Amino acid sequence: MNNPKDWPEPIVRVQSLSDSGISKIPDRYVKPPTERPISLGRSNQLQTDVNIPIIDLQGLFNDESRSFSGLTSSVVEQISEACRNWGFFQVVNHGVPPELMDQATQVWREFFHQPMEVKQSYANSPKTYEGYGSRLGVEKGAILDWSDYYFLHYLPCSLKDQKKWPALPVYLREVIEEYSKQVVNFGGRLMKVLSANLGLREDYLQDVFGGEDIGACLRVNFYPKCPQPDLTLGLSPHSDPGGLTILLPDQHVAGLQVRRDGDWITVKPASHAFIVNIGDQIQVLSNAIYKSVEHRVIVNSADERVSLAFFYNPSGDLMIEPAKELVTQHNPPLYPPMTFNEYRLYMRTKGPQGKSQLGESQKSSI
Repeated sequence: MNNPKDWPEPIVRVQSLSDSGISKIPDRYVKPPTERPISLGRSNQLQTDVNIPIIDLQGLFNDESRSFSGLTSSVVEQISEACRNWGFFQVVNHGVPPELMDQATQVWREFFHQPMEVKQSYANSPKTYEGYGSRLGVEKGAILDWSDYYFLHYLPCSLKDQKKWPALPVYLREVIEEYSKQVVNFGGRLMKVLSANLGLREDYLQDVFGGEDIGACLRVNFYPKCPQPDLTLGLSPHSDPGGLTILLPDQHVAGLQVRRDGDWITVKPASHAFIVNIGDQIQVLSNAIYKSVEHRVIVNSADERVSLAFFYNPSGDLMIEPAKELVTQHNPPLYPPMTFNEYRLYMRTKGPQGKSQLGESQKSSI
């Protein structure tokens, strides 16, 4: 599977469609009836009275050793249960200042309201996805999602190029540099908890990811108002291909939905919480003890939404496979070895397609 160099069709900015005042969305964005936000059949039923677990991490940042010794056994167990049974959880008291979170959201909202010629100067391609984009996948004629985005690299340093980060608003680069630094710090501490909860040494997952040479990138999602939100999605169902996702959701407008026992649960964001979810690489490393879970995003006609998804990933050239300590004669490895670069090429080519990439991309390596 080759890495495509250009989009198969001219790119249309969803925000421009929304701002034009259209009353009907183009056919390119209309999902099949069974894939719309609300449809008949159990697979699309909504659960409005349930939320993903909310975990208080007070104590995670009690010292400079990046240990999690300040967490109580109860909190450590809550994280374990969430990773095994939900694949998603919210965290509060995570150590990232609330004012920095607000600034990060605000600078990106301001970017998406810059003149189109400013944004277009950062237009991306499917070769790296870095920059201003409006689609995932390169299949000609594919049904598209109702969203625009901005994707950038933070780590490794060899991929980080602040010239590819927006210059407007003027303080965006400074804010996102500090925000990314703090989220990486938080992610490193959380990885220790995830390792220990698998019965592995604390640094196991971090070391397999590449130690200090991990991959870290940010995808900022912009979901414009939609005149027919019942016919489309902001982001189609998928599981995240990477390691760990640390999402800063819109504080005022809900939209993320998580699949749970065949139903869709709309996540209700807690104030200044991060939403953490397990990605496919950690499901592979844990031999499916931890679950990467399908999720999607709905849109609405009244409000735009901005969210920041920070991906804490393995180094792209390292082989990822189930931890040998978790494999036995009675519990054989469920996945063959594969580099993250090989794995994520599937989603970059096909776009979000449920959890199919976890099966199809693995089969292609056998």
